[in-house]
Amino acid sequence: MPALVTCQRPIEPHTRRVHVLITAGPTREPLDPVRFLTNRSSGKMGYALAQAFIHAGHSVLLISGPTALDVPERVDFIPVETAAEMHAAVAHCLARMDIAVFAAAVADYTPARVAPHKIKKAGATLTLELVRTPDILGAARSGFGFSGTLVGFAAETEHLEANARAKLVGKHCDLIIANDVSTAGCGFDSDTNEVLLVYPDHNEALPAASKLALAHRLVTAIVALHERPGN
Repeated sequence: MPALVTCQRPIEPHTRRVHVLITAGPTREPLDPVRFLTNRSSGKMGYALAQAFIHAGHSVLLISGPTALDVPERVDFIPVETAAEMHAAVAHCLARMDIAVFAAAVADYTPARVAPHKIKKAGATLTLELVRTPDILGAARSGFGFSGTLVGFAAETEHLEANARAKLVGKHCDLIIANDVSTAGCGFDSDTNEVLLVYPDHNEALPAASKLALAHRLVTAIVALHERPGN
């Protein structure tokens, strides 16, 4: 695992600094030395959140799959490739965090076997055997023992609220940030997004905005959730 780079920065006297872990981007699951399975995540929302938390005076560790983005200034950064690598990085770092925001689009399945050489074109069809990857968000509470504020993302194409609420309950989250990635101009590859905040007791819709503008609103909501009595 790449070494964690420690960054120092001045904090405004009135700011209550918290330590935030953010996952971002896609993962790449190798098929052979030249091919992999991945998804359309650009990482823009996760990187915007990292920048917004830094702007608010907090400490950020960004664990990211491969993207074309520059790492925001003053963010501690761990690059990963596969779902297994992201799982290991989160497991190693999560215990010392106050807030965890899982914005990465982690592959649900990975090839059962990785060919040692390039797979050559042969028959008319090719069958791949896939196996489940580790459930990083699902392991945060029971597997990693995380007791801080837990925020997940749900990228959906149907039944947005119902699927997000099922994820909230099933993964023991404090908040799910859900978006309909089938909506034009929102979600994957876009510079804008529109989300539904799903809390245990209510929902809140945030209208379409640039991902950075939206990130600042999300940081305010997440920090407020973290500072509620009992958290």
